[in-house]
Amino acid sequence: MRSVLIIDDHPGICEALALLLSLHDIRPLVASSPDEALALLATQPVDLVIQDMNFSADTTSGLEGAALFHRLRALQPDLPVILLTAWTNLEHAVALVKAGAADYLAKPWDDAKLLATVENLLELGEAGRTLQRHQQARRQRMQALRQRFELGDGVFESEAMLAVLELACQVARSSLPVLVTGPNGSGKERIAALVHANSAVRSGPFVALNCGALPAELIEAELFGAESGAFTSAQRAREGRFEAADGGTLFLDEIGTLPLAGQVKLLRVLETGRFERLGSSRSRDAQVRVISATNADLKAMVAAGTFREDLYYRLNVVEIRLPSLAERRDDILPLAQHFLQGRARLTEAARELLLAHTWPGNVRQLGNVMARAALLCEGGLITPAQLGIEAAPSASRSLDEPSRDAVLAALAQADGVVSRAAQQLGLSRQALYRRMDRYGLPRE
Repeated sequence: MRSVLIIDDHPGICEALALLLSLHDIRPLVASSPDEALALLATQPVDLVIQDMNFSADTTSGLEGAALFHRLRALQPDLPVILLTAWTNLEHAVALVKAGAADYLAKPWDDAKLLATVENLLELGEAGRTLQRHQQARRQRMQALRQRFELGDGVFESEAMLAVLELACQVARSSLPVLVTGPNGSGKERIAALVHANSAVRSGPFVALNCGALPAELIEAELFGAESGAFTSAQRAREGRFEAADGGTLFLDEIGTLPLAGQVKLLRVLETGRFERLGSSRSRDAQVRVISATNADLKAMVAAGTFREDLYYRLNVVEIRLPSLAERRDDILPLAQHFLQGRARLTEAARELLLAHTWPGNVRQLGNVMARAALLCEGGLITPAQLGIEAAPSASRSLDEPSRDAVLAALAQADGVVSRAAQQLGLSRQALYRRMDRYGLPRE
């Protein structure tokens, strides 16, 4: 059951608030002094605090309430606190709201308004606790993976990437071919290297070939090698990538660009483990774990006749689908910090712009953006101007996104109290602060 701690030295106020809350399925806890309140907080679960600003007879300064608030914040920084105040100490209450108090209500209070404030804060608290539980469970899963597997210095914070890692680690110990799919720049080679690092052939070489970066006539020579004179520029014998990867892993990126003739020979190697260099009739053996990757729709290519169906099923024994950066938004800010390597810090407005961007170039684009921003920023502080990106229209101004005028109107109606203005706009206090920064509005 939800619990609210009422702290007031006036028994009648405590009784009235306790009755009001209990009628709405909220368990009231009552304390008449700061010391009694802190003792209760140490032994009872509390979801929210309603506290007076004065506790000694004939005291109206509000200093006692301010001292209690700061003690509460020191013990439980995320515990929401509503201040009950008389007009004589309104200035102190407003200052405490700016310091992190959830809201203030003047005496005598309006029951409906007080209940609405309490319910909103309790709902936010429950949502926060649920999110916290999910994040904790995710951290535990990630910790378990790092204890059992070699994950290197990769940054993986999102649920989507955690699922990718769990699958990659699960299939790493087998010798089955793996197909990594996903958009350009999403980190397919990093996942392939991770599979290799946790495989039975991790002590062998990891050899990568980008099939899309070579002319079609040279792909076979790169894969299987060539004897001297096999083609015009082959002045000496050279080994191919299969020979170089013997006893390890061969990563074939952009596998969809492999010509049909190369597809036939690749299929034969996968089936028999044997191949011939160009210009040679001698068969060679290679024990190689093949991991391939593509951003193309191989099924559609099979239907169009540009990719062999038998090769597709041979390569795609296990598919690891890598999500775009837009699908793993929890990774954006940790990746940005990783790319900065402590060289600069992001302002709150810059952080929000990073989250609002669509990232068509995925992780590779984010890395380039952060390198540019670190170079251009002054004083080690990155603002939106140095990022050189724009928020997606749907992200920056949805139908529910308040305009600058709406924010100004809400602040005026709330007499400058940000928590009240945020409540009117359906935002958290920090979310409203971010929009104020974006619109160039002073926080004070």
